[in-house]
Amino acid sequence: QVQLVESGGGLVQAGGSLRLSCEASGSTFSISAMGWFRRAPAKEREFVAAISGSGIIKDYTDSVKGRFTISSDNTKKTVWLQMNGLKPEDTAVYYCAARPIARITTRDYEYNYWGQGTQVIVSS
Repeated sequence: QVQLVESGGGLVQAGGSLRLSCEASGSTFSISAMGWFRRAPAKEREFVAAISGSGIIKDYTDSVKGRFTISSDNTKKTVWLQMNGLKPEDTAVYYCAARPIARITTRDYEYNYWGQGTQVIVSS
């Protein structure tokens, strides 16, 4: 089993920054690519960013490109999401996800493991 624990969420003013962390424990040898998703109030869960098992290939949803950066430490199986220039529309619960395949994907159903989420609130 794999456990994912997110941290770093909170309340921030528009234009501010937050750094989310996701630490994997348990059978971490079984995870490779990792990603971040978010669910805003009354909306479907959506893809935010993903990083390949090698840490080289990254992908972002268009709305966060140039503002968010995903990174990982494969040794510790930790992934971070640096969020700059936050906007009220970034308000959501952010979830970390992981899969045993190195190739990244934007599809949530292709991730095997999920964290409990961390709340991000951006005030205007």
